[in-house]
Amino acid sequence: MRPARRDTPRTLPARLLTGLAALIGLVLVGALCPGAALAQSPAARSAGVPSAGAQAAGLHIGDGRLLEGNGNDFVMRGVNHAHTWYPGETQSLADVKALGANSVRVVLSDGHRWSENGPADVAAVIEQCKANRLICVLEVHDTTGYGEDAAAGTLDHAADYWMGLKDVLAGQEDYVIVNIGNEPWGNTDPAGWTEPTVAAVKKLRAAGLQHTIMVDAPNWGQDWQGVMRANARSVYDADPTGNLIFSIHMYSVFDTAQEITDYLNAFVDAELPILIGEFGGPADQYGDPDEDTMMATAEQLRLGYLAWSWSGNTDPVLDLALDFDPSRLSGWGERIFHGVNGIAQTSEEATVYGDGAPDDTEAPTAPGTPSATAVTDTSVTLGWAAATDDTAVSGYDVVLVGDGTSSTVASSTTTTATVTGLTAATTYTFAVHARDAAGNRSARSATVEVTTDGGGTPGGACSVGYRVVGEWPGGFQGEIAVRNTGSAAIGPWTLAFAFADGQTVTNMWGGTATQDAGAVNVAPASYTATIPAGGTVTLGFTARKGDTNTAPAAFRLNGAACATP
Repeated sequence: MRPARRDTPRTLPARLLTGLAALIGLVLVGALCPGAALAQSPAARSAGVPSAGAQAAGLHIGDGRLLEGNGNDFVMRGVNHAHTWYPGETQSLADVKALGANSVRVVLSDGHRWSENGPADVAAVIEQCKANRLICVLEVHDTTGYGEDAAAGTLDHAADYWMGLKDVLAGQEDYVIVNIGNEPWGNTDPAGWTEPTVAAVKKLRAAGLQHTIMVDAPNWGQDWQGVMRANARSVYDADPTGNLIFSIHMYSVFDTAQEITDYLNAFVDAELPILIGEFGGPADQYGDPDEDTMMATAEQLRLGYLAWSWSGNTDPVLDLALDFDPSRLSGWGERIFHGVNGIAQTSEEATVYGDGAPDDTEAPTAPGTPSATAVTDTSVTLGWAAATDDTAVSGYDVVLVGDGTSSTVASSTTTTATVTGLTAATTYTFAVHARDAAGNRSARSATVEVTTDGGGTPGGACSVGYRVVGEWPGGFQGEIAVRNTGSAAIGPWTLAFAFADGQTVTNMWGGTATQDAGAVNVAPASYTATIPAGGTVTLGFTARKGDTNTAPAAFRLNGAACATP
């Protein structure tokens, strides 16, 4: 297991959860209503008065929206990437672009808590973002949880760091947003967030920084006490350029649709710019974030979102890609990149990368027919001849074909990909699509049938317990306990079962689920890959459902039936 990289709570301590919804709702929308300062009133707009950020070069704010230098509305669709802890994973920027992202939020350190990312390193990150046609949000992570976490640094120290990078940042206003500090206040006296936030903004503007500035909320970014919401107007008015955007981080505090829509609409109604700078979907012991509403509302309101995070999390349930491998997306990754209102469906590249050329509407040619180059009982590696495009092919999607439908099971930036989580001794049909940087997708290649091996440790000596942990309209959380009742360890393993009522797994921890119609196959996580004799591994998941939610009738481990007590 990788060492810890992120020492910040993604959720609130249990003692603070009581009454969260009420606390968030206590902050009146009136506290956000437009004042006489930088945001324009409708009357001013109709009179033709320029918006505060209209004269800014590069990315700027106008009428509560993030705009490019040419005035084009820019809606971020991207992910967070832990660069400061994984400086060697530079390929990640190309990988997230190939999956359709138009932006990336890059974790940096100002040297207070972790090793400082110096000017040469930051300049290289910016160039990599530009080479991959991504808008780059740069953030200092050392401020996380200040006031509650004794190791956290101050916003003032972070501002000094950005001032030290002034020469690196100069001229990059079209491509870079400066996120002063990540989650710069914990749950201890979050009202203390406002004054140092205003001071840091003024300090950067006095130093001549013209970039759009992003500020994170207190309460570990989740603002559950409404401090940022109540003080957003005064913070915004403190920026003489008007080029400031607010960032809310949405995890288990935001577990109902009402909380999400109320919060985001309060800013939109007040014409104060906002985006979801981090969010998670997998459930934890504190709650189950409603990522579906987050993404749907962001799309409806045309607000940006940046999912946490590409790879390398202490808790791998938040990894979008396993071990930084774009061909091994987790269930969370599939949801973000290929799900409803996801990146592939909604992302639009920044026009600054268009160089004035017409929009690319021509799809690549279909790739060659895939062939199996390696087959095991639970995986297959496929290869195919490259597609061609009028600009460039940026990636490929491998799809599982069946019953007149297809679903993406792997993605790659090369002409090979490995599909995992398959069932032993089972025949599958695969095909491949090519994609270009503009998001155009080719016609499907010809198909290939592959039958997996029957290997692996026999799974007949097993029993499976299935239970529903909780239900809500349209969804539920389930748990599957797989017990090895034999005298020898089982591993590697694949668990197969089927839902009868149209249930669809959205996230899973302890394993990775792939689903074709009602049929579900689960491959283990690294920490559940072996089931010792007499031992049990437990899988948790969330899923969508309709009016009925019948439990699976049977389970098979490595192709053999398990008892269902």
